[in-house]
Amino acid sequence: MLLLKNATAVQFEPAFIKEGVDIAIDGSTIKEVGANLSMKYPDAIVKEMHGKLVMPGLVCSHNHFYSGLARGVMADIQPSPDFISILKNLWWRMDRALDEEAVYYSGLICSLEAIKSGCTSVIDHHASPNYIGGSLSTMRKGFIKAGLRGMTCFETTDRNGGMKEMMAGVEENIAFAQLIDRAKEEGTEPYLVEAHIGAHAPFTVTNDGLAMMAEAVQATGRGIHVHVAEDRYDVTHSHHHYGQDIVDRLDSFGLINEKTLLAHGLFLSDRDIDILNAKDGFLVHNARSNMNNNVGYNNKLTRFKNVALGTDGIGADMLEELKFSFFKHRDAGGPLWPDSFMKNLWNGNEI
Repeated sequence: MLLLKNATAVQFEPAFIKEGVDIAIDGSTIKEVGANLSMKYPDAIVKEMHGKLVMPGLVCSHNHFYSGLARGVMADIQPSPDFISILKNLWWRMDRALDEEAVYYSGLICSLEAIKSGCTSVIDHHASPNYIGGSLSTMRKGFIKAGLRGMTCFETTDRNGGMKEMMAGVEENIAFAQLIDRAKEEGTEPYLVEAHIGAHAPFTVTNDGLAMMAEAVQATGRGIHVHVAEDRYDVTHSHHHYGQDIVDRLDSFGLINEKTLLAHGLFLSDRDIDILNAKDGFLVHNARSNMNNNVGYNNKLTRFKNVALGTDGIGADMLEELKFSFFKHRDAGGPLWPDSFMKNLWNGNEI
């Protein structure tokens, strides 16, 4: 038994800060929080905190660790007046350049950066089209080396190789989920990293790809992690090619449930939001990334039942993300106060 004495305790939901608190820890479980607990647990090892902060680990609910390699890049990038051209001229060029070594070090370096920021868990969304098979296992090695908890998945897409590329992406997601299941059963390595079934965005995944993803969800018991409506193009594409709203299309393949993570969602319809809410899925809000890419603001943020916070690859400083999320919301005329965004941050721990 460990007793943290005289701490300043921070709770996210409901949000409060309380001084002079004792915290009794039994193994990996917080057994009790209160005042003067040393009398109650006389045999505990006491660590005097002298008023230092004790708080939950921060969680980044949507990140791209490979983006960490882009910081300070001096690439010859063509003018990019809209979001799709930013993807084509920068990010899709970069992820095609990733090999096994780059993937490993992106996972390791960004894990260390996350820990330095007080972030103890990261939900990653990975892409390396020229290194698909085994890429998630390589990412996992970086997490384990640093001691960071998290999830990762591969961005299923057809943007480079059509059906063959989509199939390889789904197969990598399944293989990684199976690897995690074996690791849990055997107990051979630290169980720190979980799996999702990933996709880039609906406009780069055909219905055949969604059908394969649905089979992967069924086979592995995992949920999907995908960008949706980050830009209006995603919505227009879904209407033009499939005659459906985005979430409605995903749901028609059985892909929306309580394990679903949809990143961005700036331009989802009211019906889309109702579907996500009814299935208890999560929207992950990425305020700084949306500002950086000039894609707009999610004015329907208050309509979502479950909102978490992510960075979309802009580091893992979740307190900085929290500040930007609040101030951007207020700047857009939103009604929420900081405690609402603390709840959103806490939802990462719930995930």
